[in-house]
Amino acid sequence: MVREGLVGRERNLDPNTSPRAFFGSELRRCRKRIGLSQPQLGERTTYSPDMIGKIERGERPPSPEFVQQCDEIFGEDGHFNRLYQFMLRTPGPAWFARWLEEIEPRATVLRTWDPLLVPGLLQTEAYARHIFSREPKISSDEVEERVQARMLRKTVLERGDPPAVWVLLDEGILRRSVGGPQVTRAQLEYLLEISGRSNVVIQVVPFSAESTVGLTGAFILAELPGGEPDAVYIESSVTGDVTTDHDVVAAIWSRYDTIRADAYPQHVSLKTIHDGIDQWTTGL
Repeated sequence: MVREGLVGRERNLDPNTSPRAFFGSELRRCRKRIGLSQPQLGERTTYSPDMIGKIERGERPPSPEFVQQCDEIFGEDGHFNRLYQFMLRTPGPAWFARWLEEIEPRATVLRTWDPLLVPGLLQTEAYARHIFSREPKISSDEVEERVQARMLRKTVLERGDPPAVWVLLDEGILRRSVGGPQVTRAQLEYLLEISGRSNVVIQVVPFSAESTVGLTGAFILAELPGGEPDAVYIESSVTGDVTTDHDVVAAIWSRYDTIRADAYPQHVSLKTIHDGIDQWTTGL
């Protein structure tokens, strides 16, 4: 399934190509199609030839004004605007696009586990910005692009019929400084705030948990409507995988159940988060 808005050539994203790089390749294709050089395109837009070259190479994101100009110049009927909106929602490799575009927005239940960080769906802006800013060779433009895209993901929690969200967190996340005491404390306070919603349950897996099955990496399980098979997103340090393969999904379900068996009950989990907030308040 491809959601409305991703039509025509927008469907042809190579799974190893970022949406930004795809935008750049489409810009180069259209520019050459009508016989414009980079300086000539620069004369008809707000960008210099050097900046156009960087956009075509995927090194810089375009501005909204430049996107509109491209659609007007190339007569692409909104193609570049659709790519731009897609790029904002889906920074990074396009294999994650399937999760963000087709699965997460339609899920009826989301079950997450993370041994190292607060899951992206529940991150505050400052927490996410610190994480992205520490990636090697990332530019400030890329950091802001990814932060805004991560914040856009939260709209799934604000829709009229939000999914049930079951969150398992390793206790170490509460004790790990991300961005300093203020940022960490604000993130834990947000966890308490959102846990007050009837559709969100947060449980902490204590240091004392004997099972090590969850230490191999984070994942998200999604239940979909209409009898569709469950989907899973499995994360590693540099890549990830989205699949509905029955055997893989069953294996992740087994891991989730094993991890949850070691988790504190919800009321104990919330007290543990409170204790974490106290720790970071004292550290200010």
